[in-house]
Amino acid sequence: MSTQKVAIITGGSRGIGAAISQTLAASGHAVVINYASRAAEAEALVLKIAGAGGRAIAVKGDVADPAAAEALFDAAEKAFGGVDIVVANAGVLNGSLPKIAETTADDFDRTFAINVKGVFSLMQQAAKRLRDGGRIVTLSSSVLGMNLPGYGVYAASKAAVETLSRFLAHELRGRQITVNTVAPGPVATELFFAGKSEERVAQLAKIPPLERLGQPDDIAQVVAFLASEAGGWINGQLIRANGGAV
Repeated sequence: MSTQKVAIITGGSRGIGAAISQTLAASGHAVVINYASRAAEAEALVLKIAGAGGRAIAVKGDVADPAAAEALFDAAEKAFGGVDIVVANAGVLNGSLPKIAETTADDFDRTFAINVKGVFSLMQQAAKRLRDGGRIVTLSSSVLGMNLPGYGVYAASKAAVETLSRFLAHELRGRQITVNTVAPGPVATELFFAGKSEERVAQLAKIPPLERLGQPDDIAQVVAFLASEAGGWINGQLIRANGGAV
């Protein structure tokens, strides 16, 4: 019987999610890469991981749909026998950064459907189906502590994720499952660059004392630590990985 740990990563085909998928695969995990629409990117990542000697599958699904979260676990169990780690990474941000007064109802609903309901649905499946001793890592954002205009609704959705994560850590008492949240600062991804001028990007890069944007691997390494045996005594915590920005 295989003792290989199995990890589900939502939004796992690009950006921070792709870095997490590759890092966990490189450290010996079988990975289930969830994606919403870009099948070519997801399949290319699967081939890349396999080429490096790892095990991976790609599973399409809109995490805002509870049935998709259930199907994701079904696929993981069918392919690899069970699930040990869940990384709730999928999220959306309106690149035009509308202020609260300018945010449409549709934009609000979409943000909360994916960023909150999607994580909630994943948490429900994880609470029922994760093997004892497992790890749950959710992704928030350091923008919660920065109060930048235009990020209000996005930040509110991430605040909900942080709250759900803390409660779930306590509700899973007795099963040796940890639940933690990683809150990146500005990271050089497609999601971050969308709608920003070069000047604005340069301004944001200067905010951390380390004076650079984070890289996807910076975040992936933090997630990998929390998912490892070495991170087993960290539970119910928020880790801001932002170079000291806040």
